[in-house]
Amino acid sequence: MVKIALFLKANLDSIEELKPLGPDFQWCLKFKCSNCDEVLEKWQYMSLSVFTRSPRGNMVNHFVSKCKLCHRENSMTILEDTIQSYTIDDNGEFKQMVVFDCRGIEPIDFSPGEGWYARAVSEGKEFEDVDLSEGEWADYCDKTKTPCGIFEIEHKFEKVK
Repeated sequence: MVKIALFLKANLDSIEELKPLGPDFQWCLKFKCSNCDEVLEKWQYMSLSVFTRSPRGNMVNHFVSKCKLCHRENSMTILEDTIQSYTIDDNGEFKQMVVFDCRGIEPIDFSPGEGWYARAVSEGKEFEDVDLSEGEWADYCDKTKTPCGIFEIEHKFEKVK
């Protein structure tokens, strides 16, 4: 079991908080097999609400695949208690957003996609189902009468304990 954290960096413009919206939020990742380094070319989607029980113990798997090259069965679990918000205090800095418990696979790419929640500054408007698939997002807050947006999104993965 290897725990790998996804770190996010963004430029928040008049946005106070950005976070995945609920258990149906779909993490969109690409993986490689830790055994043979075969890369799964297609984007894989996983969420807390879709899981299978592990045949061993009380664990759940949010993603299971069999490597086409070495035929090893690999799995991944989203560690729910590690999911965090990206706030205005984190603006322009990398912040750990979630940790994945990986067994036989490693995430190598992330697409932020849609399904994010954002809240404008000064108790402004709440935006649900924010779409970051283009790498940025912009809107207008009616409450504060200001434009707001999320720009320059970057990510990285790091092994954690």
